[in-house]
Amino acid sequence: MNLSEINWDIHEAGNWAEPVKMAVILFACAAVVSVGVYFDTLDQLKTLETAEQKELTLKTDFEIKQKKAANLQDYQDQLKQIETSLNEVIRQMPTAEEVASLLVDISQTGLASGLQFRLFKPEASITKDFYSELPINIQVIGKYEELGVFVSGLASLPRIVTLHDVKITPEGKLGELLMSAVVKTYNEEDKISEGTGTKKKRDRK
Repeated sequence: MNLSEINWDIHEAGNWAEPVKMAVILFACAAVVSVGVYFDTLDQLKTLETAEQKELTLKTDFEIKQKKAANLQDYQDQLKQIETSLNEVIRQMPTAEEVASLLVDISQTGLASGLQFRLFKPEASITKDFYSELPINIQVIGKYEELGVFVSGLASLPRIVTLHDVKITPEGKLGELLMSAVVKTYNEEDKISEGTGTKKKRDRK
């Protein structure tokens, strides 16, 4: 069959040979399908892909929330323990009125340990999130065992006292040591060193 002999006028389509008709019909069907896929199916596939990704995200979120829900009681118990510990720490903080006596206790602890104070200088208080920090610069002279007794005595005070920036150097020729450190105590109230302003009262145990 010579294609050049075919009259391609659409009005003469009825006279085309059967193979030509079939070829034209298949081409038309393929064109329609291609246009449908391009303008409709591709958008649906993109929508499907987005929905599948969203499904994975939702499943992951659900699994995370399910695990949290399963451990909710443990989290609540831990929170109660933390609150109890925090309240205990707060109760161990000295009030503004107790700071002066605490400074005396720190000094007497050093003297009772056999140490000599070269420096005992309370600095201005530092306000933190919910408490104030009172640093005290100290320098004490004594033997190694006496320094150990002093540190142990600070730890056993009824109110919170911590030791920071410790430096120990030899002092003299008698085996004595010079310990420089910052002793810190803490208070729930505002700026305890100033002793001014309205203070909240706390129940002490």
